Amino acid sequence: EGLAAAAAAQAVCAPVVVLLSERVSLVAVPCNLLAGPLVAPATVLGFGALVLAPLGQAPAQALAWCAGWPVRWVAGVARAGAALPGSGSAWPGGWAGAGLLAGAVLVLVPLGRMVLRSRWLVCGCVLLLVLAVVRPVPVTRVLGAWPPTGWRFVMCDVGQGDATVLAAGAGTAVVVDAGPDPDRVAGCLDRLAVRRVPLVLLSHFHADHVAGLEGVLRGRAVGAVQTTALAEPAGQAAAVRRTAAEHGVPVLSAAAGERRRVGGVSWEVVWPPAGGGPVGDDGPNDASLVLSVRTGGVRLLLAGDVEPAVQRELLRRPGGAPHVDVLKVPHHGSAYQEGEWVRRVAPRVALVSVGADNGYGHPAPRTLDALRATGALVERTDQHGDLAVTGGPSTGRDGEGEGAVRLGVARER
Repeated sequence: EGLAAAAAAQAVCAPVVVLLSERVSLVAVPCNLLAGPLVAPATVLGFGALVLAPLGQAPAQALAWCAGWPVRWVAGVARAGAALPGSGSAWPGGWAGAGLLAGAVLVLVPLGRMVLRSRWLVCGCVLLLVLAVVRPVPVTRVLGAWPPTGWRFVMCDVGQGDATVLAAGAGTAVVVDAGPDPDRVAGCLDRLAVRRVPLVLLSHFHADHVAGLEGVLRGRAVGAVQTTALAEPAGQAAAVRRTAAEHGVPVLSAAAGERRRVGGVSWEVVWPPAGGGPVGDDGPNDASLVLSVRTGGVRLLLAGDVEPAVQRELLRRPGGAPHVDVLKVPHHGSAYQEGEWVRRVAPRVALVSVGADNGYGHPAPRTLDALRATGALVERTDQHGDLAVTGGPSTGRDGEGEGAVRLGVARER
């Protein structure tokens, strides 16, 4: 009966939910089964607190504290379900998408009745659903689903924020930025089978770049965290140091001119200068670490959230505007970009880490137009999930000439 109720609720609600999220949940039924028994006590205790509040704060607070325990369970189930690699599947939005899903439900209900007549079919369907939701790395590799073989760089889909990963050996990667959601960052690293992170680089201290740090540190061997020198906003900078200290990980500062290598990936910090403050009006954004990276012959520029004032300054600095294969577009593709810097960098691929339906207007159409005008292929996480760059030196047999770099972009969805 519990399964029937949860499945019926999902069948009726899914077409409505897809209007809002353009995704179909694959975990809603089991999550509702786990959370359902505690909804009633949370509701009753919560209303009890409301009734008692005018009479006395102490008993109302006591009931609210009691209500918090089932609420934590419900929230924990929701977060755990959403963090699973295959928790949902993209689906067309709008009324057309809702109508299509409603039609699919009408077809699936009678098919489900037929499946229930055979235990073997039920077991097979459950097994397929578990594999689709959990996406164990050995299975996804065999099927060629995710991650692609020979990936060099992955931009994680973490919503409105940044988290990127540079391959540095078997199960090893350098992580650049980790925000805003620990579970989504951890899920991306789990899908990539990353268990060792010699270094986490945080471009600046805005929450959409650092608030997911705990997800990187969780269950992984992390060597150090390296940040920009400008510790603003102060609260986020303190939170980063506190989280790192809880895991016994040192926090270091980086400055322009520093060069490092881990495994097959090397990079140089090209901004900000040592001892120099930000050039632009937006302190934290313009103090972002800008990294010039090479991995397997592929050249990348990871530009944090720097805005036009810093981009103009980089034009005047050696190595500040290198021609690259891949550009991590600054500030989620905001409209604030220096056109000449974009033209000078002239990436073959431009990747935008951005949240769907964000309130900032990111990415700006004129920024996308400017990137495409340079000949760049533009890809966005809000449309295709995690984005992986593959590539390496050309063999000379693919029409690009020996010494050129083969480059590919794989989409998670």
